[in-house]
Amino acid sequence: MTPFIAEIIGTAILILLGGGVVANVALNKTIGNSSGWIVITTGWALAVYVAVVVAGPHSGAHINPAVTVALAVAGKFPWANVPLFVFAQFIGAMLGSLTVWLMYRSHFEATEDAGAKKAVFCTSPAIRNTFTNFFSEAVGTFVLLFTIFYFTDATISETETVVGLGSLGAVPVAFLVWSIGLSLGGTTGYAINPARDLGPRIMHAILPIKNKAKSDWSYAWIPVVAPLIGGTLAALLMIALS
Repeated sequence: MTPFIAEIIGTAILILLGGGVVANVALNKTIGNSSGWIVITTGWALAVYVAVVVAGPHSGAHINPAVTVALAVAGKFPWANVPLFVFAQFIGAMLGSLTVWLMYRSHFEATEDAGAKKAVFCTSPAIRNTFTNFFSEAVGTFVLLFTIFYFTDATISETETVVGLGSLGAVPVAFLVWSIGLSLGGTTGYAINPARDLGPRIMHAILPIKNKAKSDWSYAWIPVVAPLIGGTLAALLMIALS
């Protein structure tokens, strides 16, 4: 398990479980059909938890190009490793979305709503407005990264010994993503991760999905660029406050 492989596997798990919960809610004849936004946001939060548990010990579980770039801006990750990590994240995202499609293929065929099928792969704005959509994705990612920068390990105060929490150390980021989804996700579906949106969007475009919608490439740049800007601003503010 190298950092490169860990980022592929971690991101694939993130998209498998995250895209999987959307498929379970949005597609016809699933057991979870129409179970709602709470199920989707909870599923995504737990997807992050599982992905971080798997990838964390080996790569730090960035599983998001915005995280990788923000950490590099903050001086906490070498710039030379950024392209490799981002490449791994996109590979993982595409593999994860491919697996979701294979698993739910019968339900894709049973669903007439082209928008619901596209939603399994990528985000769309509730109200299309370039500025507000961009702002929403930037703010959501800013909250994600700014909070991550202030995560601390549990310690025994008398000796200042760091207490290893094992897999429980991934719980805070799951709650963070859950909070962002519940509070800020209603405008654009909170991609807050360029690989999470663009990788599956590419798969949506190339997979033989019956009666599918267009992949909406005119919007696709927003969930790529805005998270990178939001994460970078979080890193710069953290540096300014240090």
